[in-house]
Amino acid sequence: MGSSLESVFCRSVLVIGGVRSGKSRYALALAEATAAERLYLATAEAGDAEMAERIARHRGERGTGWRTREEPLALASALRAEARPGRATLVDCLTLWLANLMQADLNIEAQISELTKVLSELDGPAILISNEVGAGVVPATPLGRAFRDWQGRLNQAAAAACGAVVAVAAGLPTQLKPAPRPDVRLR
Repeated sequence: MGSSLESVFCRSVLVIGGVRSGKSRYALALAEATAAERLYLATAEAGDAEMAERIARHRGERGTGWRTREEPLALASALRAEARPGRATLVDCLTLWLANLMQADLNIEAQISELTKVLSELDGPAILISNEVGAGVVPATPLGRAFRDWQGRLNQAAAAACGAVVAVAAGLPTQLKPAPRPDVRLR
């Protein structure tokens, strides 16, 4: 993948990976290579002291050159309002957004549909971060299983709507979309 969104001729990129995979570091670097003006669209809420400390640490890691907007629920509206030419908008992250939707008992299917529609209409580049949660242990509770299932659906919908998808594991990015075409020759 090139050094910016423009080099892959797409408006939006989904960056997925596991916890501590390096996906946020990759997405930040991609945004910084894409535009001098950058917006960090945060979906996390500081519900406890540990999360407040995480949010503060992430803010410090971004450094200067970033404006932050916190939007835990109305993500599609925020993207529509904030995306513009010359500004990279980074959404961190779809996983926390989904948890917020579930906690607020909102119509998740409708929210995902609205998000994917907005992604096709953005006026500027956007990078979305999401966790890949389906490769682990099956959750022990119905709520955990419902979350895992919705996360899989959300990731699939976002991947279909984005022009590029990059998976990050152990700090190493792998381009999934546009998919590389293998040279397969049957003998």
